[in-house]
Amino acid sequence: MDATFHPLKSLFEQLGLPADGGAIDQFIEVHAPLDPSIVLAEASFWEPSQKNFLRDEILKDADWAEVIDLLNAQLREPR
Repeated sequence: MDATFHPLKSLFEQLGLPADGGAIDQFIEVHAPLDPSIVLAEASFWEPSQKNFLRDEILKDADWAEVIDLLNAQLREPR
């Protein structure tokens, strides 16, 4: 695994989503809590290219995996 650290803002940019702090907070607020039975990459709110990116990066344990795990955890927290 690459040691590169990507902040949440960079992940949102990579996914083509608004990446300022307020937009990230709003995204999490709207989509959380994500049902525990749903794999993050299979959530209905992703576009196909976003699903593919999330799935591939986790499967490869790529340098994006850590921040994807962070987003996953934040989307699982009860609101």
